[in-house]
Amino acid sequence: MQLGQISREAILKIRSAHRDDHEQLERLVAQFRVELGMLHGHAQEPDLKAAAQEIAEYEASGFMITVAEESECRLVGYLVCRVNDGIVWAESLYVAPEFRRRGIASVLYAEAEKLADKIGCDTVYNWVHPNNDRIIAFLRKRGYGVLNLIELCGIRPGTNLTKKIRVGEHEFDY
Repeated sequence: MQLGQISREAILKIRSAHRDDHEQLERLVAQFRVELGMLHGHAQEPDLKAAAQEIAEYEASGFMITVAEESECRLVGYLVCRVNDGIVWAESLYVAPEFRRRGIASVLYAEAEKLADKIGCDTVYNWVHPNNDRIIAFLRKRGYGVLNLIELCGIRPGTNLTKKIRVGEHEFDY
């Protein structure tokens, strides 16, 4: 069966990541970083070495890494959460494009919500890029809204500002 040919009925297993997952997880993390870069107008190739380093940092920091595995032991998505001062932060949520719109992200994200409930936190917190329409729609559907944060920084060299966004009374090049 080719990667994109998984049926909607295929068995999906949600579990903690383990060392045997690293090769597959590195590919997913690298692709996630490519897609995030595109939100900033940066075209880049997947960087497996950087992905391996990122996973090592998650593990060293005790972050929760949850994976979605289909019936043929292929990882099709992942979620990374960190707990800081009793708050659960969803650091990364990614599902391979050919497996989207099947509820995998919802099942993964429910793990973050279970963790929050377990430690007595009332919600999961997320930092979201303002033009990441997919995650914004996903979180809205789950009942999430804007809390109170706007992050400002200097414009980085090579950043392609193509939009204007409005936050309250302020308009920003974006």
